[in-house]
Amino acid sequence: MEPADGTSAAYPSPSDPPGFVGVPGFEVTVVEPAIGSPGGGPDRMVCVVLTSEATPERADALARALLEQRLVACVSVLPVRSHYRWQGALETADEVKLLLKTTPEQLSDLHQALHALHGYQTPEWIVLGGISRGDYGLWLGEQLG
Repeated sequence: MEPADGTSAAYPSPSDPPGFVGVPGFEVTVVEPAIGSPGGGPDRMVCVVLTSEATPERADALARALLEQRLVACVSVLPVRSHYRWQGALETADEVKLLLKTTPEQLSDLHQALHALHGYQTPEWIVLGGISRGDYGLWLGEQLG
């Protein structure tokens, strides 16, 4: 989709850091983590990637494969009911939401692996960025790569 003014938008690749790129009206302020913050360790940039699978078994298999490849540190699996439009029709499906916890450095490899292993033709890929303060961020980093 192109902006209304006819210019071409620059959209991020999976390896770009999280943020609003090419979205008019949004300014992005990058906040550097405060190293040595209270809570046992330094702050760490983290990402949560959202995706969904059709069944708990497929979700568990995807989670296990991504953990074995050390592309994610943790996967939370939740049952959800999704409503969406697919191939021109409104659909409702019981699915399983996966919350994949990782770091920005892992996003490109995670994107490739997820698309290779995923059961859907068009897998959900939504990246949320944030900062983990303290020991959890240290643990997360130790689990990857």
